Amino acid sequence: MKTPLLTIAALAFAGTVTVGAPPAEAQARRSQHQVCENVRVKQINSKDDNRLIGTGVGAVAGGLLGNQVGGGKGKTLATVAGAVGGGYAGNQIQKNHQNKNATYHTERRCHWVDD
Repeated sequence: MKTPLLTIAALAFAGTVTVGAPPAEAQARRSQHQVCENVRVKQINSKDDNRLIGTGVGAVAGGLLGNQVGGGKGKTLATVAGAVGGGYAGNQIQKNHQNKNATYHTERRCHWVDD
């Protein structure tokens, strides 16, 4: 007779311990609060996000212009310098064009911060 009574008492005690305790995640969040902010996000409407076309066209144009300058090794150096400069200029021109044609939307982002 004592065994069923002890079993019932043990189960009742175990139920109050597990049911009454909040989950570990809730205990950790007691010293934190959530901060939310609206963030403006840019979406580039282009298939060439890396601006490879602008860089390539600029490098070819700059190399052709650089090749028209100088002679001998100076001509080679001018061609390389023109290609590098033209590639950079073409990249920046495409970047400015993409930024003008970009669309923006607002996203709500939330994260937990310690108190």
